Amino acid sequence: MTVLAIDAGTTGVTALVVGEDGRVLSRGYQEFAQHFPRPGWVEHEPEEIWVAVLQACRLALRGQTVTCVGITNQRETAVVWDRTRLSAPRRAIVWQDRRTTEICDRLTSAGHEPRVAELTGLRLDPYFTATKLAWLREHDPSTWSGVVDGALVVGTVDSYVVARLTGGARHVTDASNASRTLLFDLRTGAWSEELCELFGVPLSSLPEVVPSYGDVGRTDPASFLGLDLPIAGIAGDQQAALFGQGCYDAGRSKCTYGTGSFVLVNTGGTPVLSDRLLTTVAWMHPDRSLSYALEGSVFVTGAAVQWLRDGLQIIGSAAEVESLAASVPDSGGVVFVPALTGLGAPHWDPDARGTVLGITRGTTRAHLARATLNAIAFEVRDVVDAMTDEAGLAVPLLQVDGGASANNLLCQLQSDQLGVPVQRPEVLETTALGAAFLAGLGTGVWSSPQELADTWRLDRRFEPTAGVRDDGSHDRWLRAVDRAKAWET
Repeated sequence: MTVLAIDAGTTGVTALVVGEDGRVLSRGYQEFAQHFPRPGWVEHEPEEIWVAVLQACRLALRGQTVTCVGITNQRETAVVWDRTRLSAPRRAIVWQDRRTTEICDRLTSAGHEPRVAELTGLRLDPYFTATKLAWLREHDPSTWSGVVDGALVVGTVDSYVVARLTGGARHVTDASNASRTLLFDLRTGAWSEELCELFGVPLSSLPEVVPSYGDVGRTDPASFLGLDLPIAGIAGDQQAALFGQGCYDAGRSKCTYGTGSFVLVNTGGTPVLSDRLLTTVAWMHPDRSLSYALEGSVFVTGAAVQWLRDGLQIIGSAAEVESLAASVPDSGGVVFVPALTGLGAPHWDPDARGTVLGITRGTTRAHLARATLNAIAFEVRDVVDAMTDEAGLAVPLLQVDGGASANNLLCQLQSDQLGVPVQRPEVLETTALGAAFLAGLGTGVWSSPQELADTWRLDRRFEPTAGVRDDGSHDRWLRAVDRAKAWET
């Protein structure tokens, strides 16, 4: 039996067909456009996401027969669509978008953040979905009137994709995605009426919260490539990667290097609260019990490499950054803080902006490339240090995945900065793999998490170089971060 996984990411959609042994049998990928109408604003056209889903799946399914579908997605992005026609009246507001800073500041000044953090494990930051919905309520009254009267519904990208797959028959989200909205009560496992009132979001417009694996619905053949398949797994991309990496037990951790970088530690059935990190649902089991994770979300890592390629045009492809960075022994004193959309965990400053310090006449593009890889390793170290120092969690080993984890130099730099081994699996697309695992677990392709864990295969292990962690480079990085903060104010 084989499983189709749909990974609706930030810059494109990946579709994988996964076999019972956990190997990827085929894949498809389709990018979609990024829209930047104003500085700090990031939007997607929902219809373009759906077209990318169809194209990626067509490519992956050529010559393949699948038994079920799993879905994973970019989280926090706010999507609005017509309940019946499924058309979207406006673009989605992407998780990277920072337009709601003023709304967050207003709610923080009014003293709401401690209660929001208590209920959700999150913080008042433009990152999260409810702030984007509050912005729509204030600034797009024509759209919001449709939400209030029930003609339009709201959700995250998973909800929108399920609606399109089922021809509108299902309006659902899983608990991992719901826990990223600022509207979900971590402990009750349900939408919070108190939070919906605070952000002005009608409870009736929100999707039904369902377990992360099990029976969710069926695809509509008229809508989805003529296929009638059970949809049996849903998870936000980072929780799906945690699942795909086999981190089923408390204490297991992973870092996914994508557009941003996301470090998650499984904390089991107990939510661990932190001032500088995020507490989130890892997944909801079919009996509606919850597993939790502690997360550090870094907004810009792979996107910084894309900026070198598309903005500065100093590399022709993202893959070139490794050889260019390796052509010099170090960054030549250059420090790059890639706060291109503000700073996420553990610094949390939406007003920070990208900063390059230490430039001299001897600085070359190779030094900037090296500084970019250093920055990614430093950002992840900041998160892991917060997990160990503040939350008291041990991270003796980090499992890595995502596109940038194919970069050997980055993996070695990461191990050096953490002072612990870094392990990379054979399958780097563990976000989509996790969605496949959830769907297969929900339909009996795999009988247990242990059977899934047995499919994990090591590609390479990186050991830390003695003395690098304490060589002073991280202290220099932290000085640069302080200079990048509060630039917009």
